[in-house]
Amino acid sequence: MVKAMMRLSMPQCCRFLLHCSPARPPIALRRCAISKRSCSASASSHQIRSEVSISFGTHLIPHPSKADKGGEDAFFVSNYNGGVFAIADGVSGWAVRNVNPALFSQELMANASCLVMDHEVNYNPQILLGKAHAATSSIGSATAIVAMLEKNGTLKLANVGDCGLRVLRKGDVIFSTTPQEHYFDCPYQLSSQIIGQTYRDAVVSNVDLLEGDMIVVGSDGLFDNVFDHEIVSTISRFNTAVEAGKFPADLACNHSMDANFDSPYSLEARNKDFDVPFWKKILGKKLIGGKPDDITVIVGQVVSSADVLEPSEAFSRVEIYNY
Repeated sequence: MVKAMMRLSMPQCCRFLLHCSPARPPIALRRCAISKRSCSASASSHQIRSEVSISFGTHLIPHPSKADKGGEDAFFVSNYNGGVFAIADGVSGWAVRNVNPALFSQELMANASCLVMDHEVNYNPQILLGKAHAATSSIGSATAIVAMLEKNGTLKLANVGDCGLRVLRKGDVIFSTTPQEHYFDCPYQLSSQIIGQTYRDAVVSNVDLLEGDMIVVGSDGLFDNVFDHEIVSTISRFNTAVEAGKFPADLACNHSMDANFDSPYSLEARNKDFDVPFWKKILGKKLIGGKPDDITVIVGQVVSSADVLEPSEAFSRVEIYNY
């Protein structure tokens, strides 16, 4: 993701789609993904019956130039309580300092996944974000969003920066987050530096959900390249989140490499007075094109959780993705 510098023109990119397959996290981070005991509190002795929970579909497509390294986004999903999910988008500007921007976002998500059941977190996404940030020792910074569903249907979320979330109900967007920016293309971010944003700067929201509602969460690579009405039309083609997960990401990837697509990013750039030189305007030209970036998408569907879950399932299944 382009964060350190403002982009004044859209690069020309070859037109093709990238499809990522899951890869194992780095050894330093797999301690949370592999060793469930280290991440999970002891299972309760009684069984849990939920009212609602979330069924997930996920997909990540790295920036074309970062595909060999897996990109700089990271995310995790968990079935704890009604469901927990999060995305962190590493700030690429750190690369000029010979810092791998992926490490901060990956460690932030690994720490968050380990702390989901911490009693001090108390199922509060803002506190979870703060504790995960405090535990992260990698150099770098990232935008991040964390969301937690209560079994009664209340979705709680905390967002720092320009990762986003949409709630879809019967073909309409009933809730959307708003990006936090210092100025155009420079979002709020959690950082290893003392000066910067913290969990206290997060926008905190609660949304009451109904069975059947769809949740679309993404890094800015999604929302910079796909309009909300496209998300709605894409998601409406599928009955489940598992089926729908990869298609918004594929659409964003396609748009991001289309130099003739008037994307949400190019529209915002023009609204902020970033455009082609004056002489090109005279010729009727304008700044258009998609924005190549890492693209991470989590699609969640609110489903009934009437079935009794085994305690080990309800408390222990945590999956971390950092491709």
